[in-house]
Amino acid sequence: MGYRVLVDLDKCVGDGDCADVCPVGVFVLQDDHAVAVHPEECLGCESCVEVCESGAIVIEEP
Repeated sequence: MGYRVLVDLDKCVGDGDCADVCPVGVFVLQDDHAVAVHPEECLGCESCVEVCESGAIVIEEP
């Protein structure tokens, strides 16, 4: 079982930094928010968490 990728849509500012930095394409922007469309691909590197200035992304270990 892979990592759980959670995006708090109330915090997300939709700048797309998470999508830009993710090495495996977990995120896309939809309606000005990041959506984890391929969470099963998450490597747990937390690059998205580090780049998200609004603190909208949480990666939970399996």
